[in-house]
Amino acid sequence: MKEIIIYTDGACSGNPGPGGYGCVLRYKKSRRELSGGFRKTTNNRMEITAALKALKSLKYPCQVKLYSDSKYLVNAIEKGWAKRWKANNWMRTKNEKAKNYDLWEKVLSLCDIHQMEFIWVKGHAANEENNRCDELAVEASSNSDLPIDAGYEEEIEEKEKQLELF
Repeated sequence: MKEIIIYTDGACSGNPGPGGYGCVLRYKKSRRELSGGFRKTTNNRMEITAALKALKSLKYPCQVKLYSDSKYLVNAIEKGWAKRWKANNWMRTKNEKAKNYDLWEKVLSLCDIHQMEFIWVKGHAANEENNRCDELAVEASSNSDLPIDAGYEEEIEEKEKQLELF
């Protein structure tokens, strides 16, 4: 099984606002960068999307160490929060729906394919690859022709409908 090292980061100009993600994938001496963005999203969605895009790019099951400066991302996987939300029909608590469940569903399915370890790194510190991911994410978020983050838009519409009930 190939051993892959992945670094990821998400960025958002405003929260919500234009957002981007950046990824660096390393395998032996090979290195690949991925990035993209959305015109209105959240920082947490971009952190999850970075991991999702990196994992989706792998063609075969791999042994993966994924480094992120997002405690939300790392803890949701390593502490089993995302699996618990899924088991509870995407409810975080009895009365509160889990956010970003559209992305978590996809990340969890990819985690089932690969042998995963999520590792937290301090952001904006001396980690060269994490800093590069931040550069990629910020650059992607500033593109002028960004697509819609459909999952975010649907989440907002759902909240607005719930408010109309009152």
